[in-house]
Amino acid sequence: MAVALEFIDVIVPISVIREKYRGGWEQCLKDHEEILGGAAWYDEHLFRTGAMSPLDAEDLVGFWESQGLEPKGEEGGQRFWKDCCVVEGMFGGVTLPCSWIELTEDRSAAFLAGTEPGQIVYPSR
Repeated sequence: MAVALEFIDVIVPISVIREKYRGGWEQCLKDHEEILGGAAWYDEHLFRTGAMSPLDAEDLVGFWESQGLEPKGEEGGQRFWKDCCVVEGMFGGVTLPCSWIELTEDRSAAFLAGTEPGQIVYPSR
């Protein structure tokens, strides 16, 4: 499966949420309960929240960091997305290198690298 992209997307692997998020996957779902199906949705591998501006996306990345995730890494002077990834869905793709995410050919959805995109999960609003 894959998650649909809109505007600016902040994507986190569910495996990372299970491992690092304060309270794990169940707490993440509770914390996002009010926006699930609207501004947040997920497939079996990826959790997606979204923003309408770069500042809002920065706030979302800060939220994930406050929950115990390490958003970015650096190796050999090159920064990359580590525990989350910002994707400018309709505009420009992944904003920094990210080894664990792939986009569909038309850039309308993201999926976990090494898996098949299959069916796309959209917001239910």
